[in-house]
Amino acid sequence: MNQLKNATRLLLCAGTCLPLSGLAADGGFFEDATATLQARNYYFSRDFSDIVGPNQQSKAEEWAQGFIIKVNSGYTQGTVGFGIDLLGQLGIKLDSSPDRAGTGLLPLDSGEAADDYSRLGAALKVRLSQTELKVGEQTPNLPVLTFSDIRLLPPTYQGASIISREFDGLTLQGGQFRSGSLLNAAGESKIRAKLGHLPQLGAGVATDRFNYAGADYIFNSKRTSVGVWYAQLEDIYNQRFYSLKHSEPVSDWVLGANIGLFDSKEDGEQLLGNIDNQAAFSQFSAKFGGHTFMVGYQAMFGDDAFPRVFNNVSPLGNEVPTYEFAGADERSWQVRHDYDFAALGIPGLVTTVRYINGNNVDTGRGFEGKEWERDLDVGYNFQHGLLKNLGLRVRNVTARSNYRSDINENRLILSYTWNLL
Repeated sequence: MNQLKNATRLLLCAGTCLPLSGLAADGGFFEDATATLQARNYYFSRDFSDIVGPNQQSKAEEWAQGFIIKVNSGYTQGTVGFGIDLLGQLGIKLDSSPDRAGTGLLPLDSGEAADDYSRLGAALKVRLSQTELKVGEQTPNLPVLTFSDIRLLPPTYQGASIISREFDGLTLQGGQFRSGSLLNAAGESKIRAKLGHLPQLGAGVATDRFNYAGADYIFNSKRTSVGVWYAQLEDIYNQRFYSLKHSEPVSDWVLGANIGLFDSKEDGEQLLGNIDNQAAFSQFSAKFGGHTFMVGYQAMFGDDAFPRVFNNVSPLGNEVPTYEFAGADERSWQVRHDYDFAALGIPGLVTTVRYINGNNVDTGRGFEGKEWERDLDVGYNFQHGLLKNLGLRVRNVTARSNYRSDINENRLILSYTWNLL
């Protein structure tokens, strides 16, 4: 807790002790500032019932406590506004052992989980009209680098980004990240790649350039959007992404469509060799009252599995908590049902059930790869009383495959957020 207190003091001091000479007392720098502290208690258990690969550990099970503090200023007055965003993260081990480590909640040192880890970061932001430049520590959420808050603490990246909304309905973005901090790491390092379910292709291969640019346009009374994106993990892969989303009210129903296409190739010095992948996905949904029904189809083409930045999820339609369904030549389909119990007078309670089945995987081992996964999520956010702002989430997963390890997984996540400003 001393580390958390020190981190909090440093962040608040940095946010309030800037030289006042450049700030207007009645400006928005302080008035528009926000600060939140989230406490996150995370239990993760993953049993491997049919181990495939060199790691013969039969179970990964850990319990940890995390704290995330965010202090975001407003902007100074004037034609050009300046501000600062501050982020502090602390993870504390509650339970682990060398024979159960490796859940991704905690960093490992010689096979043993660290007692704690922490990180402080800041980003300077500059705003002109409807355009914002940010330099420093960031948590981007892009189709080509999706925000991956899937463990105790989210990963962060260090670099520069720009976002512009000067034209109605059009959002333009671009940037470069020079390093990253993994979701279970305190320090920063070069950025690695992941291909399908493999952690990486080639030990030690990394780059210090992730470049991206993209445009999203929303129209038709904000019911339709299209997107075009480009990303380059320099000297490893480059990638193009095209998207189409649409929602259509029909009587008491709302119908939706989400279609995307990725095209990926090797880049520059080809540090991981040739990479050839095209990934297409489609999702069609129907919402009625508290119910949302969805079906999806996803297909991989080319010689390789889908590439992405290591430790990150992607917006692929059938990407789920345990399996990615993004192997070479894989075809997969999904059925999903979500229910919001607010329709029955129980606001805050939501459930998700989904089933995904994949086949036609080119395993490179002389047989067709097949896999399936069933997920059950139950979440509840307390709405009133002393427990207001407390969130509870339970996840149960069963995943089976004929070419990779079978998995039984359980997660229990408690989170509580305080608004400090």
